Amino acid sequence: MSRISAWLPTRVDARIRLFAWLSLISEIVIVGTGGAVRLTASGLGCPTWPTCTAESLVPTPEMGIHGVIEFANRLMTGVVGLVAIATFVLVWRIRRERRDLFVLALVLALGVLVQALLGGVTVLTGLNPFIVGLHFIVSLLMVCVAAALVYRTTTTPGPRRRVVPAWFARLAHATSAVVAITIAVGVVTTASGPHSGDSDAVRSGFDAELFEHVHAWPAYATALLTVLLLAASVTRGLPVTGWVAGLLGIEAVQIVVGLVQARTGLPPVLVGAHMVLACCLAAVMTALILHLKAPVAGADASPAPAAASAARAPQA
Repeated sequence: MSRISAWLPTRVDARIRLFAWLSLISEIVIVGTGGAVRLTASGLGCPTWPTCTAESLVPTPEMGIHGVIEFANRLMTGVVGLVAIATFVLVWRIRRERRDLFVLALVLALGVLVQALLGGVTVLTGLNPFIVGLHFIVSLLMVCVAAALVYRTTTTPGPRRRVVPAWFARLAHATSAVVAITIAVGVVTTASGPHSGDSDAVRSGFDAELFEHVHAWPAYATALLTVLLLAASVTRGLPVTGWVAGLLGIEAVQIVVGLVQARTGLPPVLVGAHMVLACCLAAVMTALILHLKAPVAGADASPAPAAASAARAPQA
């Protein structure tokens, strides 16, 4: 045991950074595999939980491809869990000095348990659309936590202060709120659509076509707000310009995919891409919000002089 303890990092090193990235990647990948389950009507490919059938842990040949797809997603949960546990173990020795990393790693590990239980409830309730939607939202929250972990492994602990003007920070937070609304409405829209995960699964009963339009409104508002953020960050030379540009790029692709899928009868491939892009959008939005502040050497957490002068500078 002491040999294992001696092997664990005493500072943030390449191992911790690697597993932070693996956490983020695996959290996004499992959304993709979960989407494949639903989009191929394999949601009840394994009709029971935690075993695949009442008599077998794994799918049987009689269950066909749907059983394989559903079980593969369950195996992916195991992969995410192993990555989360490894990350938690790696930060154990620095849990006091880097409490931020320890808490984030703990949340990811507990999130795997929550997601596994939600997955079981999803199967046992016959793919209830609201449980399925909750399952997806929790997955997105885990993506945000993993993105925060990646960011924290690249920064020093301690006080942080704003590196952008206060009004810009408020606009960025407002944008993140609209992103959350867009995703939430998208979940409701999906719960009303044709991809239920199984031919016998019930739907929410909402008007899917109406919610497609309602979903588009906050999506366009998000894009407009991001354009304003990009214009402001470029003209003021703010250090978050790259993140804002990346955010706008993902939003543009997401809007195009959304429009095409709505006009082509919601093909499964595009719906799956839309889900994965939502994860990427959430991750980059998280990174942008975190980059609004930067670590400082002292305890003074007042706005950075550069940010203050940028706030007072005349418009270009």
